[in-house]
Amino acid sequence: MPNLTTVASPQTIAGFHALSEPLRLQILDLLRTHELCVCDLCEALSVPQSKLSFHLKVLREAELVRSRQEGRWIYYSLNLPQLVMLEQFLSEYRRFSSVMPTRFCQDG
Repeated sequence: MPNLTTVASPQTIAGFHALSEPLRLQILDLLRTHELCVCDLCEALSVPQSKLSFHLKVLREAELVRSRQEGRWIYYSLNLPQLVMLEQFLSEYRRFSSVMPTRFCQDG
């Protein structure tokens, strides 16, 4: 069996830290299909802009979201390559695990 030593980069660690907060997961879920401005995110999540801005900053620093300014509004969208990088990091555990098979069979 291959010996796997996975060392997480600072960006990988930041990504998983950003995903550890339920509100940030809700933000990502809202951005799943299209970009949204801060005002839309505040309304959808029923949170004040100051709280939302903090969480968006964490997501931006982890490069999980992108932002662009249009007039006085900032629009956010998913940064899919960074999410793929986190997915690939996790897939290495599944790929080399002796505990669980790579594919699951579900009864159904």
